[in-house]
Amino acid sequence: MSLANILEPLQQPLFTVLDTPVSWTEVLGFGSGALCVWLVARQHLANWPLGIANNLFFILLFAQAGLYADAGLQIVFIALAVYGWWTWTHGGGPGSDTLPVRRTSRTEWTWLITAGAVGTLALTLLLDRATDSTVPFWDALTTALSLAATYGQCRKRLESWWLWIAADLVYIPLYAHKELYLTSLLYAGFLTLCLLGLRNWNRDLTTRRAIPVEAAA
Repeated sequence: MSLANILEPLQQPLFTVLDTPVSWTEVLGFGSGALCVWLVARQHLANWPLGIANNLFFILLFAQAGLYADAGLQIVFIALAVYGWWTWTHGGGPGSDTLPVRRTSRTEWTWLITAGAVGTLALTLLLDRATDSTVPFWDALTTALSLAATYGQCRKRLESWWLWIAADLVYIPLYAHKELYLTSLLYAGFLTLCLLGLRNWNRDLTTRRAIPVEAAA
């Protein structure tokens, strides 16, 4: 049995939204993605393996929709998930098995902005010239934002939530434009979860910084 035959049931319509068929792939991506972001907001380690499963569903979905940069991005996300999984358990330094929430440094911002701008330009040109993408710039921009946000998530940088919020604000209309209505709705949910995650991580950072002050008092 070929891989295409194995994957075919996942690509079959499950129901329709606004006269557009919604496949098992999109439904499974919806569910696993929402749960994954919720777990990240709670700093739960299980977000990483669940996120890998979510990436696999989205590779199929985005490739079908002609969002090639987003499909390729999922492969990078899988590699970053492995890195993030390790970092969250080993990146806290000697005597610590957890990674604390921190702010993004000025040096990190410089690298992220530079890499994001160069990556967006290069990927836009590639998608425009080498694929049949109808939204090369927006596909490239969301790819760059998502990679920067995922790096911050792997390192537990508070500002990674702001990068995800910016990406989601583009993703929502982009997926609706591609008639991926359930995925567009998912990213609206992601936006809400990102705000929750920003609040939770900021609270964690504030509490951790306040402990030495209280102890000294």
